[in-house]
Amino acid sequence: MSSSEERARVVAGNEVLYREINEIIERGQWPGEKHGRAFRCECAQLGCAGLIEMTPEAYETVRANPRRFVLLPGHHDPSIEDVVETQPGYVVVEKRGAAGEVAEARDPRS
Repeated sequence: MSSSEERARVVAGNEVLYREINEIIERGQWPGEKHGRAFRCECAQLGCAGLIEMTPEAYETVRANPRRFVLLPGHHDPSIEDVVETQPGYVVVEKRGAAGEVAEARDPRS
């Protein structure tokens, strides 16, 4: 495995951890607004504690694809992911290559 593939796997693994937290939030086990909740930014930046305001329905749309994540604008890594949607306050990215494989393999909904 190349060093770039290994890096992609590590980065995707970090992002999957934030997605697991958002799964808990989405299920309503975290305090949130009636019509929107504060989801964690699912980026790989160490120390990022950014919050993204979005409805559970909007989060559900992102989660329909196991390779997609919600991030604050500017937090994406173009070497392993593409921005596929831009919304006020957040972007949706889709992992590709080894990072996409990790995202699919570690999807808690699978």
